[in-house]
Amino acid sequence: RTCDQLRCTACDFRVSVFNDYIWDQSCDYLFFRNNMPELSKLRAKMIKKKGARAYACQCSWRSIHELTDLQTEQQLRWVCGKH
Repeated sequence: RTCDQLRCTACDFRVSVFNDYIWDQSCDYLFFRNNMPELSKLRAKMIKKKGARAYACQCSWRSIHELTDLQTEQQLRWVCGKH
């Protein structure tokens, strides 16, 4: 279970969540910096994968395939934004 109001303290963007997608391996910082939060532009690098979830803010992104504790990833600066 994950918070649906995640916010990045590094770029001050809301973290977008896309169910049943992963990010293409060619994604990089500039792609997200230039295209967040426009879904029509982000779709260019989204790959359909049942049961996965793609997360992204303007400076970080992750594709999750199995239960993962995101708090252990020190480079992520995502915190609950509303609760």
